[in-house]
Amino acid sequence: MNEHVSASGTGEDAPQVTTGERADLLALLAKARHFLRFPARDLTDEQAGLRTTASELCLGGLIKHVASVERSWTEFIVKGPSAMPDFAAMTEADFQRRADDFRMLPGETLAGVLADYEEVARRTDELVVELPDLGAEQPLPKAPWFEADAKWSARLVLMHIAAETFQHAGHADIIREALDGAKSMG
Repeated sequence: MNEHVSASGTGEDAPQVTTGERADLLALLAKARHFLRFPARDLTDEQAGLRTTASELCLGGLIKHVASVERSWTEFIVKGPSAMPDFAAMTEADFQRRADDFRMLPGETLAGVLADYEEVARRTDELVVELPDLGAEQPLPKAPWFEADAKWSARLVLMHIAAETFQHAGHADIIREALDGAKSMG
């Protein structure tokens, strides 16, 4: 059952207000996205691309990565495992492209990375509202880190996106604090 009603109550040409589980998922995703983006506040493009720890990670790269992951998983909700890469058939070039998701490349800007992420988030939010059934399942693609023959519901995929985003928001906090001492909290 879709859990949204029109703001006017008429159902005709009125904006929809999402309620219930869908509203909860949208709020969770919004909070996770905020905590990922917030450490990038007031940074230059150069700062967004700096590695401040022994890790390969930088703030701009983290945001690029999360946008890429969110895009892939929402395509999975709609198209199933064909939307995901065939991990067994990945080439060195494929792995290099995936590694490039974690860094700011020449010519990329923080504003551009944030704009792409905003667009990905907008499309995900539309999907949360419009998807007929959050319980609809898709078989997971074959990969060494997935259980064989497992299926995930759209609901579980959306929670996975939120969990991944929160995890990387923690990484972003550490990178930003190492960069200039700024903290998200405290």
